[in-house]
Amino acid sequence: MTKNRIMNLLERAQAPTPKFFRILRSIGLVLLAISGSVIAAPVVLPAAVVSVAGYMAVAGGVITAVSQITVDPLAPEKSGQAREGGTKGEEKKEILRKTQDDTNRARDGG
Repeated sequence: MTKNRIMNLLERAQAPTPKFFRILRSIGLVLLAISGSVIAAPVVLPAAVVSVAGYMAVAGGVITAVSQITVDPLAPEKSGQAREGGTKGEEKKEILRKTQDDTNRARDGG
């Protein structure tokens, strides 16, 4: 049984997305692109077409957002984020901090 873990929004957005939801995210982005093109068309279109394009934009945005924050419950174990020592993001921050410290020491003559 997996341990229940509460993830914040940033962790969810950066976690791996299951394949089905990656496909849905792409569909949502396509809906957004098409609706944006219709809304911004330089020609006069019927009000119904522009209205439908507005609804498509909302639907595409919702589909994309929900798909992006959907994660596989086993993803941290698969991606190596659950290993001891923190997440990959924390490791990158630590490496960046050490690099900046070395740069500052070289600059300051230390």
